[in-house]
Amino acid sequence: MKDSHSESYKAAGVDVTAGYEAVRLMKEHVERTRIKGAIDSIGGFGGLFELDPKEYDDPVLVSGTDGVGTKIKLAFLLDKHDTIGIDAVAMCVNDIICCGAKPLFFLDYIACGRNEPAKIASIVKGIADGCVESGCALIGGETAEHPGLMPEDEYDVGGFSVGIVSKKKIIDGTKVKEGDAIIGLASSGVHSNGFSLVRKVFGIDRREVLDEKLPDGRTLGEALLTPTKLYVKPVLELMKNVGVKAVSHITGGGFYENIPRSIPEGFTALINKGSWEVPYIFRLLQERGGISEHDIFNTFNMGIGMSIVVSADEADKAVGTLKSCGAEACVIGKIGRADKAIIIE
Repeated sequence: MKDSHSESYKAAGVDVTAGYEAVRLMKEHVERTRIKGAIDSIGGFGGLFELDPKEYDDPVLVSGTDGVGTKIKLAFLLDKHDTIGIDAVAMCVNDIICCGAKPLFFLDYIACGRNEPAKIASIVKGIADGCVESGCALIGGETAEHPGLMPEDEYDVGGFSVGIVSKKKIIDGTKVKEGDAIIGLASSGVHSNGFSLVRKVFGIDRREVLDEKLPDGRTLGEALLTPTKLYVKPVLELMKNVGVKAVSHITGGGFYENIPRSIPEGFTALINKGSWEVPYIFRLLQERGGISEHDIFNTFNMGIGMSIVVSADEADKAVGTLKSCGAEACVIGKIGRADKAIIIE
C-alpha cells in the first residue's frame, strides 16, 4: 500500500498511512489469538472463520456486542491504553457464556480523533490479551479517524463476538427450581459499568485525583482501571462437570437487574450479602457518594461479577471446580419464591 496516500485527506485530518502502520503494528497481537477455524484475513474486507459441523449437534450461534463506556476516560488521564481492550472483549464474551456458548471469534471497532499507530496497537494488544484468555480468535476489526467529531487524543472502543452452543445445551433458566444454590464468581473490581457515577463520586476530571493511595497499596486509578474479569474458561469447564441451570453476567444494573434476567418468572433470588467480602472500592464509593444500599447494588457488581445457579447437591462440586480453574467462587444465596424477583439481605 506504499502508493496509497492522500495529502488532501491528511490536511482534512485523516492520515491513511497512519492506519496502515497501525495494522502493521497490531499484526503480532492478532496472530497470538489464532485458533482452529480462524482464517488469516487481517487487512481484508471481512473476518473469516470456518466452522466444523462435526463438532456440535444442532449448532446455534450466539452473538454479543458492547463497549467499554466512560471508563475510557481513566485510560486517557493515566495514559494507559493496553488493558482497556480486555474490557471490550470481556463485556461481550462474558455475555455469550451465559447461554452456555463457547466464544469463537471477536471483532473490534476503534474510533479515534487521530490515529496514533502505537496507541492503537496498544489498545489492540489488550483486545488480543482478552481473546487469548477467552480462547477466541481476533479475526478483524476497524479503526476509524473522526477529526472534528472527537478530540485528537481520545478514542472509543467497541466489540462484537460470536460463540457456538449445541441447541440442547443452551442455558435458558428453564430448569431452575426452588432450593437451587446461587454461586457467585468474584469480580476484579468495578469492571466496566457505572463509571459515570464513579467519576462523579470521586470528581475524576484530572490525573491527580487518581493518584490517591488505597489501603492495599494501589492508587485509585490502578484500582479503577483494573480490567473486567474474564469468566469464559472457568465457566465452560464448570459446564462439563455440573448441571448449570442459569448464568448471569452482573454488569450495569447490578444485582437487581441482571440476576432476575437469568431465572424464570415466579422465582426469587435470595442473596445473602454477608456470604462474600465486598471489596474496599465499593465501600469507598458508597461512603463518599452517600449512595444508598439499594442503589449501590443496583449499579455495581459489588465484588460478584457473575452468578450461576446449580442444584443444591452440586453446589460444593461447582465451587470446587471453579476454584480449580483459578476462579474465586462461593455460594451467595439460593432460589426461592416470593413477590420480588430478588431479595438481598
